[in-house]
Amino acid sequence: MNNKFFPSKIAGIGKGMPQTVIKNSDLEKIVDTNDEWIATRSGIKERRVVSSEETGTSLAVKASREALAGINPEEIDLVICATSMPDNLYPSTACEIQRELKCSKAAAFDITAACSGLVYGLNIARSFIASGTYKNILLASVDVHSRFINWEDRSTCVLFGDGAGAMVITRSEDEQNDILYVEMEADGVKGEELKIPLSGKNCPLVSPNTLKDSYVYMNGREIYKFAVNTVPESIKKAVNKVGVSLEEVDCFILHQANVRIIESIADRLGVDREKFFINLHKYGNTSAASIVIAMTEAVEEGFIKSPSLLVLSGFGAGLTWGTAVVRWNPQ
Repeated sequence: MNNKFFPSKIAGIGKGMPQTVIKNSDLEKIVDTNDEWIATRSGIKERRVVSSEETGTSLAVKASREALAGINPEEIDLVICATSMPDNLYPSTACEIQRELKCSKAAAFDITAACSGLVYGLNIARSFIASGTYKNILLASVDVHSRFINWEDRSTCVLFGDGAGAMVITRSEDEQNDILYVEMEADGVKGEELKIPLSGKNCPLVSPNTLKDSYVYMNGREIYKFAVNTVPESIKKAVNKVGVSLEEVDCFILHQANVRIIESIADRLGVDREKFFINLHKYGNTSAASIVIAMTEAVEEGFIKSPSLLVLSGFGAGLTWGTAVVRWNPQ
């Protein structure tokens, strides 16, 4: 039996965003709201949404091409896609990405962990690499909320946007392990607080079932309390496992749901808010994609230097949450 542990690293990241921008002022035309109300309560000023024939797959492929820069798609052994809103129930979005990118030697599957999907996927990827099963893994994360939103419900339609992100996780050639720790947690008891029902008709030979609209339902107050209570503890646990202090972390990339949530988490941790990268004012809540979209922009803007010690933390429907401590050093 091979008990060797193979170290892993994040070799590339990228994002894929729709072209269409919807500003808060645009939403005033279709729902009783205004820019001040939205921005004050969420920090969001605008978001991107798919138009015409844009799909989650097309966004994920765009992000993946950026993350793959310099890596031959045929070298990818596995494609994982974190998505809660795939274009089709099957084939998986991962299989569609594999086809489009011509990752001809890769296995492919989707995972559903909503806004925690990137962290869950990262843990799965590093575990496959650590065991020696695979060397190169493409992890895409994408959600297209705009097709599952009730655009007459001002409590939800103002919050979400569409987008995709991607990471390439590889075996470290220098034996330096850069994915230091990942934890995943869940509490299905509270799952009703944030959900999108998937409805379909029963067979006509049996009694009919009750059909439900496939729209986002969210108890915002409960989700806020959940996030500000569970995420700080998850982050503390993760950095303690690594053996570093919160002060040693260079940058915190949290799921971009609401600026009030991020600021409350920073305050509860006793960490300077300046260490928390925020870009939700441009994109809204992009669910599984938000962490890697933010990480990509933080690198592009020089907010994240190389090398840096990062905390990535996601939280959302399930309810699920998780935290990763990683070293960003792609060279």
